[in-house]
Amino acid sequence: MNSRFAALVAHMKAQRVLSILVILLTLTVGILIGTVISRNGVRGSSTPAADATLLPMQSPQQLSNTFRQVAKQLEPAVVNINSESTPKTPRRRMRRPNDRNNPNNPNNPNNPNNPDDNGQDPFQDFFDRFFGGQGPDDGEGPQGPGGGRERSLGSGVIMNANGYIVTNFHVVDGADRIRVKLKDDPPGVLHDAKVIGSDRETDLAVVKIEPPKDHALTPARLGDSEGMEVGDWVLAIGSPFALEETVTAGIVSAKGRNINPQRSFQSFIQTDAAINPGNSGGPLVNMAGEVIGINTAIYTQSYGYQGVGFAMPSNTVRDVYNQLTGPSHKVSRGSIGVEFNAAPNPALARVYGVKNGVTISNVRPGSPAEQAGLQTGDTITAINDKPIKSGDEMVNAISATKPGNKINLTYTRNGQQKQAAVTVADRAKLFGDRTDDSDETAEDNEPAPSKLGITVRSLSPEQAQRLGIPEGRGVLVVDVKPNSFAEDIGMQSGYVILQVNRQPTNNEEDYKKATSALKSGQDVAFLVRTGPGRNGGNIFLSGTLP
Repeated sequence: MNSRFAALVAHMKAQRVLSILVILLTLTVGILIGTVISRNGVRGSSTPAADATLLPMQSPQQLSNTFRQVAKQLEPAVVNINSESTPKTPRRRMRRPNDRNNPNNPNNPNNPNNPDDNGQDPFQDFFDRFFGGQGPDDGEGPQGPGGGRERSLGSGVIMNANGYIVTNFHVVDGADRIRVKLKDDPPGVLHDAKVIGSDRETDLAVVKIEPPKDHALTPARLGDSEGMEVGDWVLAIGSPFALEETVTAGIVSAKGRNINPQRSFQSFIQTDAAINPGNSGGPLVNMAGEVIGINTAIYTQSYGYQGVGFAMPSNTVRDVYNQLTGPSHKVSRGSIGVEFNAAPNPALARVYGVKNGVTISNVRPGSPAEQAGLQTGDTITAINDKPIKSGDEMVNAISATKPGNKINLTYTRNGQQKQAAVTVADRAKLFGDRTDDSDETAEDNEPAPSKLGITVRSLSPEQAQRLGIPEGRGVLVVDVKPNSFAEDIGMQSGYVILQVNRQPTNNEEDYKKATSALKSGQDVAFLVRTGPGRNGGNIFLSGTLP
């Protein structure tokens, strides 16, 4: 018995020793493995994944090289344009799109989007106020009113070796003599140029010089402006302040900027590349060395660069250039003769009971739209069965249609969907009667107050005639209270209110009746006439009462 017990004890001791040895061996191996990993790090497969690509990062040196190459490539295609004109006999200043009191001006100080309290147009043509260009307020050149010659400076881009050059319309507008300086020309050498065609709607023009006999012209390449994205690098090239061959760099800050509601075809590329007076008409260039825009305007309160510039997209430039260099030397656009608000407004859509589309603010008498039965207040929702969501979409679809061709319109009236076949007309003929008109001063009668912050009075027959409004229609806005609802939505003195929430306001009593029941939180839509002539037209002003 004792021998068996002794054997069992010996066996257990042997097993215990073996277990301890196994544990020690395991710990040793673990320590060795941990040491190797800590020295070499954790590594995955040495074979890269087939669907993973390394994200490239361009070094500052590489970016600098790209800028240098693009500048060298484009500089020979950029020209200096000098224009001279004889000042016209001074007359009473007409209302212009950049006037402080122009009711259609988005830069009017009463517009909440305009921070300029000095009445200056922040979206100034930077060509205008420098080198003798006529300023928007003074109407005088460097020689004073009516004296001497006015000399102005801009830039341009050579489009082909035959001497065709694209620039801005305002660079050559009214010029008696236009001369072009090429990059390699010695001092004092200028080439006479003639205007081939111009398009006020897009502020573009084409001029032509005779190619030099001693060397060929270097044309630029137009790129695809639609392919540009916000954040893409761009260069601006031109002659700011007469400093030739100046190159500045920036990015595309935004696309589709509409800075003048009176110009339906001016949808700009916004950039922060430094643009100054003299750059006007010069190119905005991508990193492939392609022109993707023509520099046209800047937003400024100091007459100089403030980081916000605008260029006409190259796709628009291409279309205008091809038409201006064609047999007719003019741009033909289709129109049906309707007016509307450029920017969609939810309150306006709710008042008219529509979810999308473009609501008509005016139908031109005798226009294709009137002949097809369209009326003010109709909302166009589709053209040739293609949905229309904005004014830009509608303008693009109609203007691209050749005059004389028909389009099928789908529109909504009083909640009912209707169809109409409309024959497109030439826009220039439809709106050819829009000319500048003199400012009119209101007569001094005691006006009627309004709880919306608007003071109105009935129109006299003489005022109605001057404004092109049928007698007995509308009430004249003679005052807008500061910080009121009316001011917030853009109402201006001098406007004529034709309707309030679709109710005609033919006199003060109609106006009071239409506005008396309005309550806080209710949508309000005014149909107003903004004035006579080019700066006139019907627009909607709408919002929700606070």
